[in-house]
Amino acid sequence: MTTLQDTIRPKARSSEWKAIVILILLVPVLWSPPLLFRFVLFQPFNIPSGSMMPTLMVGDYVLAAKYAYGYGRYSFPFAPSFIAGRFGAADPAYGDIVVFRSPKDTEIDYVKRVVGLPGDRIQMRQGQLFLNDRPVARVALKEVSAGSACGGETGTKVKRWRETMPNGASYVTYDCVDNGYADNTEVFTVPAGHFFALGDNRDNSTDSRFKSVMGFVPMDHLIGKVTRIFWSLDSEGDLRLERMGKVG
Repeated sequence: MTTLQDTIRPKARSSEWKAIVILILLVPVLWSPPLLFRFVLFQPFNIPSGSMMPTLMVGDYVLAAKYAYGYGRYSFPFAPSFIAGRFGAADPAYGDIVVFRSPKDTEIDYVKRVVGLPGDRIQMRQGQLFLNDRPVARVALKEVSAGSACGGETGTKVKRWRETMPNGASYVTYDCVDNGYADNTEVFTVPAGHFFALGDNRDNSTDSRFKSVMGFVPMDHLIGKVTRIFWSLDSEGDLRLERMGKVG
């Protein structure tokens, strides 16, 4: 046991010092205004799928605030793989829309909503989200045309719910299918240092409900918090002015 500890500790200390030295050397470069904005403060992302509809739509371009949760290995391009943990770390809140690297494939960025934090018990029952054995408050809204959200025929209607988390975060979700494949799940207990993420388009989202594809997401995989839509184009390439400036 003593030999193992003596072997690990110097390596961890060395890695920490290497990370600090690299960050110090990068300061003069990153302080230039364009690079400061792009690599330190905000990062732009485009939305390629409908998993977060109706909040985020295909063709939306969003800004993710990197400083919201601190800086880690996935905060900067080409960051060394030995960097561990986050500098200035802060955990997300219920309802935050976050960009993160997939725990199953760290080359892929995902955008989802945080619905579970360390120690929480999460479950879906007949399409309703339960947090720590209590149903998350939701109110039925008027059905609307599903468009591409449900992958069905043109004119198909989709159920909508306004969901409100215990901290007051409120947003609209889509419910394409009654008792769909992931509408009834086991109880997921979120481990320390992780969060549980769902898409707002509940029947068409690859998220933490699917263990083999995503599962619980490590906090260290966070890239940033989605703050607003800064550009939006429809399928014809036309500008959607009504979506610009909306907060995620």
